[in-house]
This record gives sequence, structure tokens and C-alpha cells, in this order.
Amino acid sequence: MFLRQIIDSSLAQNAYLIGCQRTGEAIVIDPERDLDRYFQVAEENGLRITAVADTHIHADYLSGARELMERHGVTAYLSEEGGPDWQFEWAKGHSNARFLKHGNVFRVGNIEFKALLTPGHTPEHMSFLVTDIGGGADEPMALLTGDFIFVGDVGRPDLLESAAGQAGVMEPSARTLYASLRATADLPAHLQILPAHGAGSACGKALGAIPNSVLGYERKFNPAFREALTAGEDKFVSDILHGQPEPPRYFARMKRDNRLGPALLPEGKLPLPSRITADQLGSWIGKKDRAILDLRSDRAAFAGRHLQGSLSAPMPGGKLPVAAGSYVDENARILLVIENQSQLDEAVRQLIRIGLDSVEAWIPVDEALAATDFTASIRRVSTRELQAGVLVLDVRGADEFAASHVTGAKNIAYTRLAARLDEVPSGGPLYVQCGSGLRAGIAAAYLASQGREVVHVDGDFAEIPNHLKS
Repeated sequence: MFLRQIIDSSLAQNAYLIGCQRTGEAIVIDPERDLDRYFQVAEENGLRITAVADTHIHADYLSGARELMERHGVTAYLSEEGGPDWQFEWAKGHSNARFLKHGNVFRVGNIEFKALLTPGHTPEHMSFLVTDIGGGADEPMALLTGDFIFVGDVGRPDLLESAAGQAGVMEPSARTLYASLRATADLPAHLQILPAHGAGSACGKALGAIPNSVLGYERKFNPAFREALTAGEDKFVSDILHGQPEPPRYFARMKRDNRLGPALLPEGKLPLPSRITADQLGSWIGKKDRAILDLRSDRAAFAGRHLQGSLSAPMPGGKLPVAAGSYVDENARILLVIENQSQLDEAVRQLIRIGLDSVEAWIPVDEALAATDFTASIRRVSTRELQAGVLVLDVRGADEFAASHVTGAKNIAYTRLAARLDEVPSGGPLYVQCGSGLRAGIAAAYLASQGREVVHVDGDFAEIPNHLKS
């Protein structure tokens, strides 16, 4: 048996390639749309991908399952649980689709997969027990948990309400998750836990940085999992719903597209943006159907000078998909402002994974900034320089704001600004502040692109004068 975890660090997402070395067949679990990575690993290890499975209808990226099934003829294993609103509609009636109920078993070569219904994060969510029959095993060695059990955390049950807009389902989902966690009591403690996400994902609030774990260990030391096994249901529900990060705006679109069917990439290939020159910038500046993404990580340099209307979407730390997914419309034509061409491939991948496919052009930042007729700046002050009496927008999470904040500040998480733009205070320069300056820089750029007069408050929240805080 062959098993490889394939990580997308920008979304803290894990896919798994599992193969039978005897027959050469392999399956990909929870793939993203840029499939070449999976084919390369398979080829390097003498395997051919014959199957794909999704643990659930994802909210944070577009699945590659449809691309694999329709372009490459693999068999897709998909949940048929969860009720009529949570079906993989795109696969209905397709000859290569296999729909699973709780307890169903299928094989890829000599490896057995058993589907377990594990709802709570989503109604249709399945986990898969993995048994190496070809290696002589008669009990499973691993549990592919998707967004059910993570290392150090469990899947958040609020996204159907907070991201997909289904009012009133948050608490019932948390209670379902509680029951699902308790239902694992009969599973053996030696099972490897193979989760779909790690630290940095917005699909939980306390995910660990270790790539995998063991079920027995998680039962003892995963706080949310342990609480489900030892505390009352009401206590678990209250704690799991408290402090969840506000999801980016694009999560609702991912739920829709993964249910109805992600668009197939033209000819199965990534977009190839054209290199433009400074004299072509006029066709991009100020156009409503276009978005300019500046990928620089130096937020001070961005504030000092950038293309008019551009968004700050730094590549490091997964902020490109979060910023783009929060602020860019799905059909927008995109221009990338990059420091060097080596960033281009990875930037395109990060964008198409969240359904922003119209990446049409790129330009080096030095050349873009030389076109001074098209540049702008954002005023920037340190947290120590913040003064009383100014209009403050705090773009941290609600739990951070509740712990301490600038007196009189308005709180809207930076990932939700586009959805709540009408709530942004007006009446003067808006001082945009967060915990370190990173999120505030991203938010300030977006608000400036919307015509607001902003000041980027850059620095540690702790350095804001204490007399200004509540």
C-alpha cells in the first residue's frame, strides 16, 4: 500500500493519494482542481489514478473530483447522505459516479474503504476507514476524517449558517457533531487520523500543525473531541460555536459550485496570463469588471505606492486566496502585480482553487509603479500614534474584539467587509486597525478601492495607548 499526503499550504488543505502497489491502482481523496500534482506523484510511484472521493461538499476550495471523473474517466465515490439539499448534483446520472450510504464498502485494488456517515460539519459528511487487504490486514489502519476530526480540533459546525446563509442550523449542526464524535467510541485507538486540513485553515479554530495523528491520542488531548466524550451536550455546543473565525465571503460560492458542479478548466489546463506593459494599464485601472491583485508581502511598500484600485493580496501565509476570495467577484478579470515571474504559476493555482479562473494578465511591480499617472498611496500610522477622536474600524475577529478594543471602534472582520460594506462607518477618514497590521493593510486597500478615505494603522494591538481601549 502507498499513502501520500499532498498539502496545499495556502489553504492548509490536505489531499491523499492512496494506491495499491500490487495492482497499480490509486485513489485521490479530497483533491483540488490543479490535478497535475496528483498525477505526478502517482506516476513517480508506478501508480495510475482510477478513483476519486470527496469526504463532503467543501466550502474552502473547488473540488477536482468532477475534473477527474469527466476528463480522465476515473470512478467518483460520493456521499448520498445528508438529504436532498446536500447532494452532489453534478454527478447525478453519470456512469462513473458511485453514491455511498453509511457502511458501504468499495475497493481500489486490494485496499478497502468503508464509508462512515460523520455529519455535523456538513449533513452529508463521510469519513473513510482504510484497510490494507492486500497487505494481509483484517482491520483498518487509518480513518480519512475530512473536516470531521482534525489534529487538535474538530470541524466547525457553523458554516452552513455563517457562510452559506442557512439561518437557524448552527446549533442543530453542533448537536449532530457531538453525536458523531461520540459514535466513534467503538473505533480502535490505533487508527491513524488523516484530516483534510491543518493549522491555518478557516474550517476550524484551533487546528494543530502536526500533519496527522492517532485516534487514541486525539481522544485524550484534542480539547473539543475530549469534551464531546466527557462533557454534556450543551457545554460542547456552547464551546464549539464560540470563537469560530468569520469565514471569507467566497465560502458560500464554493458550497454552491461544489454541489452543482465546479466548472471544468478549459482543456484541463491552468490559465496562462499574458505579460502586459505599463502602456496597457489604462485598460485595467478603474474598470468595474476587473480586479488588480498586488502580491507583495511588504505592506508598508504597498501603502507607499500601488496601482490605483489595486488590492493587497500578499502571497505568504495564505492571504492571497483569503483576500481575493473575500473581495473579488467570481467573474472578474484579474491582473496580477508580481515581484518576479516565479510567483506566477503558484498565484494562478491559488486563484483557480477558489474559482477565480479569469487570471488574464500580469506585470512586474517595478514596471507598474513606474507608471506614476496610475499610482496611489494610503496614509499609514503606527498603533502608538493612534489618537482619540478618530473613526476606527477594527477588522479582527469578533472574539478578539470582545477581549479588548479601541473605545467606539466598529468591528467588521476583514473577510466579511465586502458583504457588510453598508455598515462601514462614514463621516471622515477611517482608521483601519487589527492585531498586527497585516489584516488592516489588506482591508484598507479594499476600502480604498471602494473610494473610502482610509488610514492604515500598522503595528501590534498591544501598543495602542491603553487610555484608548475598552
